[in-house]
Amino acid sequence: MSSKKLNKVAIIMGSQSDYSTMKYSKKVLQSFSIKCDVKIVSAHRTPKRMFEFAKNAERNNYSVIIAGAGGSAHLPGMVASLTSIPVIGVPIESKKLKGMDSLLSIVQMPKGIPVGTVAIGKDGAINAGLYAASIIGLQNKKVKNSLLKFRLKQSKSVKKKPK
Repeated sequence: MSSKKLNKVAIIMGSQSDYSTMKYSKKVLQSFSIKCDVKIVSAHRTPKRMFEFAKNAERNNYSVIIAGAGGSAHLPGMVASLTSIPVIGVPIESKKLKGMDSLLSIVQMPKGIPVGTVAIGKDGAINAGLYAASIIGLQNKKVKNSLLKFRLKQSKSVKKKPK
């Protein structure tokens, strides 16, 4: 498989309502010209779809999977258990527990099935996009250079003295 093909990210989520958070991962990836597919894949309501997605992820040339999930948040871990592709879990903020349930579910994966976990909500979705870009940047110099420019611009935006 050529490294040129390994520049695509899958963004998956458990339900349509999760897209209001996960759209930020998509925006970040698009800003780095990284191709991405966005899909609704529920671990609980569409387990066969989830299984087929995970089993075919490598064949579909995904280099990273970003999985947003709320509540019991099993999607990132279940997908990670079915593929060797890096999975980044984004905890979706919930009404009852403000996303703490999702965060703890994603971060407490058993030994042997790692899931990279980011912050709850929008900031986590943005960081998941940046994390995926850094993984792709290991093989893609254009993405790596764009990421370095992004970080330099970010550093320059921090003032030296308060006004």
